Amino acid sequence: MKVSPILHNEEERLQAVYNLSILDTEPEERFDHITRGACEFFKVPMSTVTIIDKDREWFKSCQGTPTKENPREISFCAHAMLSDYIFIVEDTLADVRFADNPMVINPPHIRFYAGMVLKDRTKKYSVGVFCIKDTKPRTMTPVEIDRFIQFAREAESELNK
Repeated sequence: MKVSPILHNEEERLQAVYNLSILDTEPEERFDHITRGACEFFKVPMSTVTIIDKDREWFKSCQGTPTKENPREISFCAHAMLSDYIFIVEDTLADVRFADNPMVINPPHIRFYAGMVLKDRTKKYSVGVFCIKDTKPRTMTPVEIDRFIQFAREAESELNK
C-alpha cells in the first residue's frame, strides 16, 4: 500500500477545511441526497462526500458503510485529492497503491473507486472528495464520467454554501 503524499500547501489547505466549519457536524439531507443519487445512478453500494483532515478522512455523507471516518494513510480519497480531474481505479487488486489496503483486503472490500476533488470557493484549495466505490471491478463510460462530474460539482456547491 502506498500512502498519498501530502500537498505542498497543506497548512493553507487545512485552514480552508477548518474555515468550512463542517468537520464533525451531523449528517445533512442536502449531502445524503447526492450520495444516495450516485449509488442509485451508478448501481454501486458506496458513495461519500469526504473531507480530508490532517490525519483522517471524515465523511460528511456516507452511503453503504457505517464508518464515519478512516485514517488518512489508508484513504483512497487522499490520493484522489491530488488529481485535477476524476481519479479512477478500475480494479484495486491490480493497482500497487491499493492492492494491500485494509479496505480492499478486509470489509468493505473495495474493488473499484472513482473520486473527484472538492475545492473551497474562496481560495480553491482541495478540501475533500466526492466518490463512489464498488465491491467489484468496473469501468466508466463517457456518459457515466459526465454524470459523475455533475454529482461532484453538486457536492462542491453544497460544501460552499
